[in-house]
Amino acid sequence: MLEMKSLQEEPADLYNWEVAIFGPPNTHYEGGYFKARIKFPIDYPYSPPTFRFLTKMWHPNIYENGDVCISILHPPVDDPQSGELPSERWNPTQNVRTILLSVISLLNEPNTFSPANVDASVMYRKWRDSKGKDREYAEIIRKQVLATKAEAERDGVKVPTTLAEYCVRTRAPALDEGSDLLYDDYYDDEDLEDDDDDDEDCCYDEDDSGNEES
Repeated sequence: MLEMKSLQEEPADLYNWEVAIFGPPNTHYEGGYFKARIKFPIDYPYSPPTFRFLTKMWHPNIYENGDVCISILHPPVDDPQSGELPSERWNPTQNVRTILLSVISLLNEPNTFSPANVDASVMYRKWRDSKGKDREYAEIIRKQVLATKAEAERDGVKVPTTLAEYCVRTRAPALDEGSDLLYDDYYDDEDLEDDDDDDEDCCYDEDDSGNEES
C-alpha cells in the first residue's frame, strides 16, 4: 500500500528511462561511467526508442547532442537510400537488453563509412591506420573516461574494470519456484555475435574495426 501510494503521489515516467553504461574492459572506454536516456514511443515495441548519451561522448557514430546512430534503432521501413536492409532495423522482438548490448559493442567497433561525427571518424581512422601510434583519438576518450569517475563516486557506483567484474551473472525471473536459471545481464558472447549481424550501417562494421589497446 505504501509503494502504491508513493507511485500515485510521484508517478514514474515509464516512457523515459535514465540508464548508465560501463565502459567495456580492455578498450579505450574501460572504467567509464556513461549516462544516457532511453525515450520510448507510445506504440513501443512496434516503433523503436531513441537513445541519447547524457555524458559527453567522442565517437564516430554519436552525434554532438549525444544521439546514437545505430541500425537497430532505425524504424523498420524499406529505405534503399539508407543502405540498410529492413532486417537490420528495429523489430518488435528487440528489447532494452539488446539495445544496450548493441551500444556497448558499438563503442569499441565504430563504422566510419557513414559517421554521425565526421571529425571523430577521421581521428579514429588515423589511430587505427597508425596502429595506435597516433594517440589523439585515444587521448580524448581517456580524458572523457577520467571525467566520469567523479560522477560515479557521487552516485556511489563502483565501475567494473575487469571482465570478471563486468560479466555479472544474475538470477533470471524464475518460471517456477524451483528454477535456478542464470543469465548474463551485461556481456554475452552469443548476443554480441548476433548484434554484429544487425548493426551494419551508421554504427557498426566488422571490417572497419581496429585492434584496441587496453
